[in-house]
Amino acid sequence: MPQPPQSDPRQMAAVLVAGVVAQGQMLPDIALPSGADPADRARAGRLALTTLRNLGRADTVLRPHLKREPPEDVMAALRVATVEMLELSGPPHGVVNGLVSALRAGRKRAGMAGMANAVLRRASEFQGWHELPVQRLPGWLRRRLKGVHGEDIVQAIEAAHHASPPIDLTLKPGFAVAPDGIALPNGSLRIEAGVQVSALAGFESGDWWVQDAAAALPATLLAAQPGESVLDLCAAPGGKTLQLAAAGADVTALDMSEPRLKRVRENLSRTGLTAEVVCADALHWQRDTPFDAVLLDAPCSATGTIRRHPDLPFVRKPADVTALTALQAQMLDSALSALKPGGRLVYCTCSLLPDEGEDQVIAALARHPHLRVMPPPALPFGRATPEGGWRTLPQDLPGGVDGFYMALLCRNVR
Repeated sequence: MPQPPQSDPRQMAAVLVAGVVAQGQMLPDIALPSGADPADRARAGRLALTTLRNLGRADTVLRPHLKREPPEDVMAALRVATVEMLELSGPPHGVVNGLVSALRAGRKRAGMAGMANAVLRRASEFQGWHELPVQRLPGWLRRRLKGVHGEDIVQAIEAAHHASPPIDLTLKPGFAVAPDGIALPNGSLRIEAGVQVSALAGFESGDWWVQDAAAALPATLLAAQPGESVLDLCAAPGGKTLQLAAAGADVTALDMSEPRLKRVRENLSRTGLTAEVVCADALHWQRDTPFDAVLLDAPCSATGTIRRHPDLPFVRKPADVTALTALQAQMLDSALSALKPGGRLVYCTCSLLPDEGEDQVIAALARHPHLRVMPPPALPFGRATPEGGWRTLPQDLPGGVDGFYMALLCRNVR
């Protein structure tokens, strides 16, 4: 298929889907026309996300009508069109004609226009779309989670991944203005997806910031006190930094990505909160004076965020987890070295895998005889884990939350 016209969100969506499924790219890394209208790019992104959440359903509808699977770019376009018609109630005539016209306009795939027309017209007549199974996790991840939680919980995770997630806001203490929304058990405010966040009440005045409700729990667990020195490692995009600063702590926010730290600085400025922002490698950065507390949100597989990133299951591989677990152990040891005796550390990851959560804490306890787990209080949602940590799963609240693991560790005075 030729490079999509700047004004054609459907073709741009197909480029995005093909980039994820065929080339193993995450959506933000896939190039689209630089001159495309922002509204068209946004619509293409929404179409691509919805298609990835419904890829298995689309294939169930399409494959009985395909003598052989077409090239991946055409298959991606067929998937997008099917999802637009059956999931988003797009008008079949317009959707089908749009794809057929695009194929005919390009020399490379013009010969497939007739096939696409016939297949999509049959697809538009499919009955029972919403009764089809939701998108399954990739086999390697599903097997691991089933071994830990069982089939019923894995199916509940997949059901939570299927729905488009709402937006959660963390309110600044003493906030003056907030948009209308649903109050969650941890104090977060939930609003509908699809709104322009910067246009909401309280944005300009810095009364809140966007942060998944589960992502707000690790800072709650750390319970930073006014005047405490706190190191926030892997701080970007900065939600936890803002929480710690709002609690009155003396916060150092460290991340190795300067572009990502730009967003941290912008949110600090917007909310009127303060923190020292440092661009450095967490494994090598040191400060002469140790910290009262450390929050380490370690790099991980991010499998707990699939509900917001349905491209991730098509990209992440088991080897990625192996490499990340080694890095997590190094970062945890480094973070502990920055902690004063008697200080406390929260280790957390947005991963569903015990390899990156419970197992890391168990291994750290074996490596550090003076380290202990401080069992968490009953947090507003989630469950305690056997070694003393806390875990959330995507189905824990109506509308879903990120899957997170967190544990509060204390370095004993020798």
